[in-house]
Amino acid sequence: MTVSQNDLPNEDISQESESQDKRVPYHFGEKLRTVRERKGYTLKVVASQAGVSESLVSQIERNRVSPAIDTLLALADVLDINLEYLFEEYRRKHPVQIIRKDERRISTEDSISFEEVVKPDDSDGNSTLEAYFITIPAGEKTHKGSYGHMGREMGLVLSGKCELHYENFVYELNEGDSVSFSANAPHVIINTGDKELKAMWVVTPAQRFINK
Repeated sequence: MTVSQNDLPNEDISQESESQDKRVPYHFGEKLRTVRERKGYTLKVVASQAGVSESLVSQIERNRVSPAIDTLLALADVLDINLEYLFEEYRRKHPVQIIRKDERRISTEDSISFEEVVKPDDSDGNSTLEAYFITIPAGEKTHKGSYGHMGREMGLVLSGKCELHYENFVYELNEGDSVSFSANAPHVIINTGDKELKAMWVVTPAQRFINK
């Protein structure tokens, strides 16, 4: 029997996007070996006290096999290991965030749309960035940065042309041009072309343009 999610102590595992995840075995053999060696225990001593074979302990430490829950508890007891320590990495949110094309959140500002492609991540207590596809109709302009805010922004014009009004300066941007700047100063994007403007925009730290 292998250790399952239900065997983990006090675990509250999120089911979000479970169907999208490709699970790989969770390994903790290195931790068991490190603790054993620090305590000066031999494989034979640990195996004897845990009531299992020396070969099994060796295979578990090398992540060759997954122990039954009773075997794991016995090893943890012999080594005086807290199960929270063994599974602390398992508890962390997955480091990879995927937003499917048909699941993007969209925020509108008058006739302008902000389609979220990178969502702020609070798993480490610090939402470092967010990113959007911005669509601006001809003659329209953004308002979100008109007063400025902390952090930086980076934009890439995908199609169309625009002007970036930054403080008292005006910068013309055409298809394929990119721009980055401190967001502390007032800034506005104006679609100066005769067709829809599309741009990719990154904001850091996240300002939560979409906060739902």
